[in-house]
Amino acid sequence: MIDHLGPTTQARSKNMAAIRSRGNVSTELRMMKILRLNKLTGWRRNTPVFGKPDFVWKIGQVALFVDGCFWHGCPKCRRKPINNAEYWEFKIIRNQRRDREVTAYLNNNGWNVIRIWECQIASPITVRRLKRILTKP
Repeated sequence: MIDHLGPTTQARSKNMAAIRSRGNVSTELRMMKILRLNKLTGWRRNTPVFGKPDFVWKIGQVALFVDGCFWHGCPKCRRKPINNAEYWEFKIIRNQRRDREVTAYLNNNGWNVIRIWECQIASPITVRRLKRILTKP
């Protein structure tokens, strides 16, 4: 399905659908290091919770999402792609919509949802926020 202009939309869609995410491993490893340095324990990864949070504390029902700046549209540091800009803008808007739906669903089902940007992982504000939420009585 390749012509002189490249793969068709249908072929590109099929290829993209075949790619499976392996997670944002480097970001998660950085977050794990921060959690351990600050003695924030009790979390689990790859827990079967709606929306696939990066870290879950079942006690206290806390779900932590570390959103990638590009993929989720960080207003501070995201750079807009030059090539295929319309496609990427639509994809990021869809990701943001899904993030809001997941957050609302989890909140409505008793979960405390924390979302931080990838660029904020090492921020002292992030650590204080996590400690405050995780030590609630």
